[in-house]
Amino acid sequence: MSAKKDVRSLTLEEVLEFCLKNKLPKFRAKQIWEWLWKKRALSFDEMTSLSKDLRELLYDNFTITPIKIHTAERSIDGTIKYSLQLHDKLLVESVLIPSRNRITACVSSQVGCSLACDFCATGKLKLERNLTAAEIYDQVFILNDESIANFSKPLSNIVFMGMGEPLLNYTALLDSINLITTENGLAMSPRRLTVSTAGIAKMIKKLADDKVKFNLAISLHAASNRKRDLLMPLNQKINLDKLRESVQYFYDKTETRVTYEYILFKGLNDSLQDAQELVQFTKASPCKINLIEYNHVEDLPYKKSSNKATETFIKFLESNKLIVNLRRSKGKDISAACGQLANKLK
Repeated sequence: MSAKKDVRSLTLEEVLEFCLKNKLPKFRAKQIWEWLWKKRALSFDEMTSLSKDLRELLYDNFTITPIKIHTAERSIDGTIKYSLQLHDKLLVESVLIPSRNRITACVSSQVGCSLACDFCATGKLKLERNLTAAEIYDQVFILNDESIANFSKPLSNIVFMGMGEPLLNYTALLDSINLITTENGLAMSPRRLTVSTAGIAKMIKKLADDKVKFNLAISLHAASNRKRDLLMPLNQKINLDKLRESVQYFYDKTETRVTYEYILFKGLNDSLQDAQELVQFTKASPCKINLIEYNHVEDLPYKKSSNKATETFIKFLESNKLIVNLRRSKGKDISAACGQLANKLK
């Protein structure tokens, strides 16, 4: 006998089809859908507005495989890192980041990563598999509950900057975002969501063609091909010219200003020449720049840029009329900061 299908892998149309096939009224499909997503029922028994017979019918045909908190670790700055266990016992990490005016969830899209960026702890892991739309959604739902429990308010922002490359899990990513932003899900505004990519040019263009409403961030980290080749092997296949072209295409289609993420590494990409190259590259379209403090990763040679070099870099960008934010790292003491998610728990 074949294993039962996870009911959350179905579309609303497929749930409706199942109901009609079993001579159930149409409205039952919407009820089931709301229990799955808006209320996040973890078992069919929790669906108390459905008859016992219908719940048994669902149980006979389907299963529900939610993710669950494996461990939680709290930083001295309030950041909480969660190790979340999937149905097949694999683990992913998600982070809850509190600040004065917002609570941000940083979520993963893959177990591990295939891009092997040289400065990133996740890049040292092998790619185990893509997450399903339900697993991505579950992270957000769980972190929203945790935000309310720990900080007395729901999530204000979601960033897809955890483990994995979101645009290499494109369909599940967009399906999960649809669930997060619809009334039958978490009903969050897509403008509060940011998807971060290492620069998969073809998929950036697809985002534009699909007329997405969420924000796009590009992990840039160097504006010369020579340096970016060293930091991000992906650049050897998709160089800065291809990336720039895709960003122009994205802006022309969506009129959404992209954000460039740029980690400052001491003596590598933090000189005035590096800043000049960055200014030239960003002329592709209106943009914002997030400069990020490097977070130490064990056994890697990189170091955080000095305060003086960082200040000079920022002043030069601002003198060229660019919008610049310096992102102070949070959760460093629990390896929850940018580039540190490495699934140390196995």
